[in-house]
Amino acid sequence: MSTITTHILDTALGRPASNVTITLDQLTNEGWHQIAKGKTDSDGRLKTLTPEPIVPGHYRLTAEIGDYFAQSNRPSLYLTAQIDFVITQTGEHFHLPYLITPNSWSTYRGS
Repeated sequence: MSTITTHILDTALGRPASNVTITLDQLTNEGWHQIAKGKTDSDGRLKTLTPEPIVPGHYRLTAEIGDYFAQSNRPSLYLTAQIDFVITQTGEHFHLPYLITPNSWSTYRGS
């Protein structure tokens, strides 16, 4: 079984992005199925997205960054930032952070 956490940094302001809605979906034979949802804390972290470990499979992690930027009246090119990934074996921890600005976003696998 594996776990997933995330962290969002607003690099335009140089600070964590708090109160961002994050969803985790898994691809099944019937299509995408939401398995977890949460919001980033004041440090921009979501440590409890998968309190129970998840099995290998095809997943997507979606951050509602358009809503985050709208809270401070900043227009955003991207409304969501979606990481589409595969877990191939059990027992790994996946920390998938986002670096966001109103006009860009990126990710990497953290530790």
